[in-house]
Amino acid sequence: MIVKAVELTRIYRLGSSHITAVDKVNLQVDEANLVSIIGPSGSGKTTLLHLIGLNDTPTSGKILFNGDDTSFLSESERRKTRLQRMGFIFQTFNLLPTLTALENVELPMALAKFSQKEQMGKTVNLLETVGLAERLQHRPKQLSAGEMQRVAIARALANNPSLILADEPTGELDSKAGCEIINLLSELCKNQNIAVVLATHDERMAEVSDVTYRICDGVITLE
Repeated sequence: MIVKAVELTRIYRLGSSHITAVDKVNLQVDEANLVSIIGPSGSGKTTLLHLIGLNDTPTSGKILFNGDDTSFLSESERRKTRLQRMGFIFQTFNLLPTLTALENVELPMALAKFSQKEQMGKTVNLLETVGLAERLQHRPKQLSAGEMQRVAIARALANNPSLILADEPTGELDSKAGCEIINLLSELCKNQNIAVVLATHDERMAEVSDVTYRICDGVITLE
């Protein structure tokens, strides 16, 4: 088991109003599993992903990561866990525009204090793995949307995570590029023994997922 959410709830307070974004969610993510959380905009899937990724804290309930209750982690421990044990993929890629593909992928390794030699060797290998061996020195504006997402996937893999969290990874892509990214994530999940959790409205994800959850108004159901 990589992740387990137990009665996870997140309530936002706006003045006198309360909005329950995530409502008593229970889910489990196992090693080398591709898990999809499918739902429309505003359903709570991104909030749930933020909670799993330790970028937000629950109002009640808890998240176990590799068996450890994350409720007791300090903020510095949460940051360390995100950097060293998780990878993140975003709908809008979140690449730094002034850096090359190589430099964007090196960045998490630099933050984790890998040596320059380790960074270079591993980055080249990762970009080759995602099919971008010929794009190492290209900056984001020189890449297609699909290629930018491949760089983002390579970056998410940089520090050998046990869990990758992807928020609408096909949302900015055309149908062909979206299918390629879906297949790439599925292959990486199995070949590298990594758990992948995707929040998406893309129904194609259900076809390749090991586990599919549906979310609506913060309530989750197992398909």
